[in-house]
Amino acid sequence: MNLALWIAAGLQAAAYLLAGLHKAAQPREKLLADPQFAWTADYPVPVRVIGVIELLGALGLVLPQATGIAPLLAPLAAVGLAIVQVLAARLHLQRGERKTLPVNAVLLVLAVLVAVGRFAL
Repeated sequence: MNLALWIAAGLQAAAYLLAGLHKAAQPREKLLADPQFAWTADYPVPVRVIGVIELLGALGLVLPQATGIAPLLAPLAAVGLAIVQVLAARLHLQRGERKTLPVNAVLLVLAVLVAVGRFAL
């Protein structure tokens, strides 16, 4: 069970590190020019904030468990990232961007698995 949780957390952490770095490091104008990030024009929260949340969530999935320092933070990070995915899926549905929903669903399922599994352990 623990190995499966590490794999799920690692996959999520990798995805959120890449996405978070991209959102936090790119200028807003560059993101607006990318069709994949056209949603940033309609979103009230600055995209850098979302990027930083994703980066912190990725670190929170792995570091507390790896170091043994405040391991309760790992399932809390998973819950936070599950909320991010629910909000992202809602936004993509509102915008008619159904192609991204499978990615949202996979990341949501992984986050729920990690949250439930880490709380149980």
